[in-house]
Amino acid sequence: MKEERGSWYLLTGLLIGIVLGLLYAWVVSPIQYVNTAPHTLRTDAKDVYRQTIALAYQSTGDLARAQARLNLLGDEDSALTLAEQAQRQRATAGDSDEVQALADLAAILGQAPVLVVTSPVPVDTQIPSETPTLTLFPTVTNTPTLEFTPTGTPIITPTATLTPTLGPSSTVTRTPLASATPEPTRTPLPSLTPTPTLAPPFVLDKQVQVCNPNLTEPQIQVFINNAAGIGVPGVEVILTWAGGQESFFTGLKLDVDIGYADYVMEPGVVYTLQVSGGGQIIPDLSIPECEDDNAQRYPGSWRLIFKHP
Repeated sequence: MKEERGSWYLLTGLLIGIVLGLLYAWVVSPIQYVNTAPHTLRTDAKDVYRQTIALAYQSTGDLARAQARLNLLGDEDSALTLAEQAQRQRATAGDSDEVQALADLAAILGQAPVLVVTSPVPVDTQIPSETPTLTLFPTVTNTPTLEFTPTGTPIITPTATLTPTLGPSSTVTRTPLASATPEPTRTPLPSLTPTPTLAPPFVLDKQVQVCNPNLTEPQIQVFINNAAGIGVPGVEVILTWAGGQESFFTGLKLDVDIGYADYVMEPGVVYTLQVSGGGQIIPDLSIPECEDDNAQRYPGSWRLIFKHP
């Protein structure tokens, strides 16, 4: 009698082999990734990688190295990606130093113009000192001479010898030497300490009520420009209200403008806005009311444009 066995033995052996293989690969000898390319990392790991690059650039200032490292991630627009990550971290109450580092690097990669104000360095001009000259007057002395008498026998008169007491016929006048005038001492001029000139604060150029039904949230939109009308990134905007205060920075939304920032207003709250550095204070900012073509009312927004005077 012949016993027939089905294919269950093969299936059971296959399952046991798979289980043993997974156990070996995951527990006994798991795969260790070494020198993994940055573009193959997960999204959260890429965020950590960008954060490390931004902090390293803030410490060293080596822009070329930062760009080379960011290129390894394969982002289409590194500046925009950094700005979006900074915006996400700010929305989730991330570390302010890390957010600022991301924003600064995003602004630099966005080719923001940087204005450098230099102050003239005073030069200490030394007045040349006059060196007095010593003028000596010559001393006059009498030189004795030989006298000849016209006689047959020449008489030689001996030469007079100078003694401390001279005869009345020979007088020596000693002229005193000029005393040396002491050299004047130069008094050093006081050093000129340059006084740093502070940049003037930003002042409000325009305040416009924005009625756009496509905006889903009422916003305070802030544009900060320099004297040439170019947006300035990294400027802190301080917003206060009854019982609260918050700060946000320009340059985190490069898709709008490099000097742009916004804040979502809450219903029933009255805000006061000021640009850091002693800028102009803008009070009484609350959600305005707009009306569409069908006489339907909806919340509006405010647009504030600041510039250097």
